[in-house]
Amino acid sequence: ANGHEESQGLATIKMKPDDQGRFGFNVKGGADQNLPILVSRVAPNTPADTCIPRLTEGDQVLMINGRDVAGLTHDQVVKLIRASRDRHPAELVLTVRPNVYAGEDVEEPDFQYIPDADHVSSKVPRSDVLAESMLLLSDGLESGAAIARFDQLYRKKPGMSMNIAKLPENLNKNRYKDISPYDSTRVILHGGSNGDYINASHVNMEIPTSGIVNRYIACQGPLPNTTMNFWLMVWEQQSTLVVMVTTLMERGRSKCHKYWPNLYDTLELGPLRVTCIREQEKSSFVFREFTLINNDKKEERHITHMQYTAWPDHGVPDEPSDFLEFVYQVRQNRIGMVDSAIVHCSAGIGRTGVLILMETAMCLIEANEPVYPLDIVKAMRDQRAMLIQTISQYKFVCEAILKVYNEKIVKPLKEYQR
Repeated sequence: ANGHEESQGLATIKMKPDDQGRFGFNVKGGADQNLPILVSRVAPNTPADTCIPRLTEGDQVLMINGRDVAGLTHDQVVKLIRASRDRHPAELVLTVRPNVYAGEDVEEPDFQYIPDADHVSSKVPRSDVLAESMLLLSDGLESGAAIARFDQLYRKKPGMSMNIAKLPENLNKNRYKDISPYDSTRVILHGGSNGDYINASHVNMEIPTSGIVNRYIACQGPLPNTTMNFWLMVWEQQSTLVVMVTTLMERGRSKCHKYWPNLYDTLELGPLRVTCIREQEKSSFVFREFTLINNDKKEERHITHMQYTAWPDHGVPDEPSDFLEFVYQVRQNRIGMVDSAIVHCSAGIGRTGVLILMETAMCLIEANEPVYPLDIVKAMRDQRAMLIQTISQYKFVCEAILKVYNEKIVKPLKEYQR
């Protein structure tokens, strides 16, 4: 039971962890920082918030389960609190001096509501879940826990086969020999003159409660010998948007074949004719409009081509603003679109994954749904292996998600506000 006793202005606060093993508060300070141990944040509707008396931001923690914390480092205090889960019964007993701290910021990282949690407690009201998920993400980035969990996530979903990509006749259709689509989610060509294989995967991202499913085809940058297959895929999948997140050459290496014609020129690929009718260059992206004509079917379609050109040769952008502006433009072009958007970089996993994760997070924020980037990456990798290739790419997107939320670049739409 939760309760307390008063003596010399001190309070004893007892709480049990919730069903996720969380107590629901953060602490700052420690002997290693020459600062007292203070409660820096209490999450709403967690044990720390609902116990009587309630733990309050600014309370100074003097004892944990009867042990004096004077002389303990910040990490030792965190470990001591987490160890309470393993006691029988699982209970945390804090002796605190109530609210000695006015709440000014101390420059040191918050730890995720102790102990670490991936998801907001089911007890948090529906209207607060998005905000809580953003706090969890922020704390997870500061503590390093979010990055550590990403690093531990499987790159390829166990049990998924990639046999078709490895058939002898398909080997020269793969840009990189270790990056292949799963057999179960690969895009199958129906009218190909040299087989049905292309290094491309269907990736469908569902936005709960909104009824929206964002459909993507994540694929490698076309090779000279796969350019016709690429345009055949555009035609057969009825895609009207191609998003390219690479330049043609980086550090002297070919990253993608130039699979489109120059402005006002035409490329003939069997029954398909591609003509570039518009090209608009901006500082960090190029927009193109193509007509795609199928001579056999006597049909013509318009294709929008959006190329992001400002990604550095190495690593990730220092600042996400240009990339966020590009994603905004992509989203504007997707309005009302039900067919798949084709997204590619060079291998079709790194920057392609960054774009899919970023757009998915923006849609979740608009739907007032919690954003758990690791869950999104898992759902992506269940459809194409290795999406989001590096820790730096994952960290870049997570920081960009926090930026769009905190700066209200994207906010919940009225119909989803509760």
